[in-house]
Amino acid sequence: MFDKSQIASVIGQSLYAEDGTKIGKIGQVYVDEVHDQPEWVTVNTGLFGKNESFVPLAEASMTDGGLRVPYTKDAIKDAPNVSAEQHLSEAEERKLYEHYGVPYTTEGSTFADVSRLGNRAGTAASGTRQPYSDEQYGNTTDRPAYDDGDRSDQGSMTRSEERVNVGTEQVQAGRARLHKWVETETQQVEVPIRTEKARLVSEPITDTNRGDAFDGPAISEAEHEVVLNTERPVVNVEAVPVERVRLDKTVEESSQTVEQDVRKERISLDDDTTTGTTGRKRR
Repeated sequence: MFDKSQIASVIGQSLYAEDGTKIGKIGQVYVDEVHDQPEWVTVNTGLFGKNESFVPLAEASMTDGGLRVPYTKDAIKDAPNVSAEQHLSEAEERKLYEHYGVPYTTEGSTFADVSRLGNRAGTAASGTRQPYSDEQYGNTTDRPAYDDGDRSDQGSMTRSEERVNVGTEQVQAGRARLHKWVETETQQVEVPIRTEKARLVSEPITDTNRGDAFDGPAISEAEHEVVLNTERPVVNVEAVPVERVRLDKTVEESSQTVEQDVRKERISLDDDTTTGTTGRKRR
């Protein structure tokens, strides 16, 4: 239940209908002079938010960012036009309660009897309702400020839209590694081989070899032996460096198309005057 201690926190905040639709900004809270309890709240509606509609606080409840009441947006916008710059008289209050379908008597305040009368029911005390003034805050700086993006007291509002800002970020795409392993293959190499062979060589007696020829008996048996040699392949394997291999990185540039939904605020003109035709402009 909404009470006096919550007044300061809702003025300037949003008012929401029973289905969660935003109605507008809360302008003033009207307090019962007899019971000193909040009974009405005004909300900025109409063209550029210049009109203020009265809404009962009997069944209002606090919600994120404002106040919620059990009435539709149309019911609030179509409420009887009562000036929010003065005290709310008994006749004006009766007219407003009739509009919202709340029984009106003089037995007590709506705030006091709402738990007894049930949904959308209540009674109103005889007398007037006065707006909750700045002086009751102790100082004017305690009043919650209006949101600059939706100011109803300037006859204008700000239209915003989302824009897509694109950039890049570096993420890991994978890893590259150098890996070395051993393969075995057979190589054939031609190796020249030399082999010694024995052969008979006859030479005549000459002055050079005459001494060797007459050395020894004239007639005898003898043997003479020579060693014959041959070559065979000898294989030796050694590891030698042949090249250096290293990892390097190159950058390839390309383009990629991305899609992103963006929201844009639109502002329409609702002209509810009875003279001429109703026009609507959008931009």
